[in-house]
Amino acid sequence: MRADVTETPGKGSGGSRATAAKQVPRAVAALPRQVRDELVRRLRRKGGAFTEGDVQVVKEPMLKRAVTASALGNCMEWFDFGVYSYLAAVIGKVFYPGASDAAQLLASFATFAAAFVVRPLGGLFFGPLGDKVGRQKVLATTMILMACGTFMIGFIPSYATIGLAAPVLLLFARMLQGFSTGGEYGGATTFIAEYSPDRRRGFLGSWLDFGTFTGYALGSALVTLLNFLLTESEMISWGWRIPFLVAGPLGIIGLYMRLKLEESPAFQQQLDEHDQLVAQRETSRHEFRTILTRQWQPLLICVGLVLLYNVTNYMVTGYLPTYQTEVLGRSSHTADVLVLVGMVWVVLLITFIGRLSDHVGRRPVYRAAAIGQIVLGVPAFMLLRSDGLVLPGLGVLVLATLLAGFAAPSASTLPALFPTSVRYAAMGIGFNFSVAAFGGTTPLVTESLVASSQNNLTPGVYLIASGLIGLVAVHFMPESAGVPLHGSQPMVSSEEEAQELISTSEQLETLGRGSGSSSSRDSGSSSQS
Repeated sequence: MRADVTETPGKGSGGSRATAAKQVPRAVAALPRQVRDELVRRLRRKGGAFTEGDVQVVKEPMLKRAVTASALGNCMEWFDFGVYSYLAAVIGKVFYPGASDAAQLLASFATFAAAFVVRPLGGLFFGPLGDKVGRQKVLATTMILMACGTFMIGFIPSYATIGLAAPVLLLFARMLQGFSTGGEYGGATTFIAEYSPDRRRGFLGSWLDFGTFTGYALGSALVTLLNFLLTESEMISWGWRIPFLVAGPLGIIGLYMRLKLEESPAFQQQLDEHDQLVAQRETSRHEFRTILTRQWQPLLICVGLVLLYNVTNYMVTGYLPTYQTEVLGRSSHTADVLVLVGMVWVVLLITFIGRLSDHVGRRPVYRAAAIGQIVLGVPAFMLLRSDGLVLPGLGVLVLATLLAGFAAPSASTLPALFPTSVRYAAMGIGFNFSVAAFGGTTPLVTESLVASSQNNLTPGVYLIASGLIGLVAVHFMPESAGVPLHGSQPMVSSEEEAQELISTSEQLETLGRGSGSSSSRDSGSSSQS
């Protein structure tokens, strides 16, 4: 039975021969260009079509456990960030009582930013460890450290009780959190990416950031509830501790789930002998030099994309609650509810955008969101400073939509930039450097710029700048939707999909041989003539 083909007519007397050579099976013609190019490259290196041993089938129960456990870790991490962002003014009063209101706020944000200073150190420590001993073991360790740091904050005495030791202990706890987080997000994205079938990586990866914003929403919702139930003096006295103490049980649950996970398929089995040699070479003591010299281009793209995502992220999650209360003079209840609505909107959008990136590609999604940020950054803050609830709410929703556009494809895009053998370490370097330099400092820098310029639209200008930088990174990033990860086998979700891929590879192989034979004949005819 004749396979379905798409014909490309030839021209002139040799048209029929050209037509035969250019008949493309429909399954091959339907492949996105980046997927077809990658499969052709692999088939040439292998010297033949795929067999069953060349395709990894991921079992659905195992995939669900991997996604859930990874997302829960991010949920816990961002539960703390949501709590800290909403309690920044209260924490300033508890730990820096002698300073002015502005100084208290800046000191609180400086302590918040301190965690990001040590994040690259965590990435440098946990990244190579994850490439050597495995992703699962490292992710269990970072979960323990993160829970300990958050739980510890809830027990630190106030400045009135132990004096200068109070802010010092707060700083230590935040740095412990930052150190553990340095190995958390890069490891979690790597883990999910290496478990996900190629065609669904955008959708499944978006669940990681679904956990991120669910955690933030839960943390901010708890603080909002406490603000409604308790007086300001009760919040300063003891109420602020409650959200941090909740992190203990969450950490135990997350640790249990991560200990039940199996190692990612990509880490268990390299694609072929060539990749095994690369892994041995690149996990040696020269790994960092190897990453910086051989992976500098994807490293720069990673930094640019992370900057684009995290400036918006920390602008909305870290600065917006305080911006509304301290700069715009809005009540804390109103400000908290507005940002909480924005987080719920991100949670509702993010998996749909992740699925969209599987169909239209990662680059179009990033590009649309970056252009949107450049165009809408200042107007969004103009809406925020309006009176009432409708226009400020619309401003929050605009920023939340842009944030969802960056967050949804990140967990699938960033790991695809690097090969399996150095993925964890490279992510640890690129992601954490960018977050430390540009993301976590956003609340502190923006608050300083607003205070010095006396212009409450400055945050919008800051978003425009990050959008422009991010747009450059998007221009240079390779499209990875549907493409197998570097150094990993093609990943599918069923035996039927595996057989389909094997059949497609056979058609590609046949097409390649036909094109090669046709080229040889044409070359021979030209020589004779």
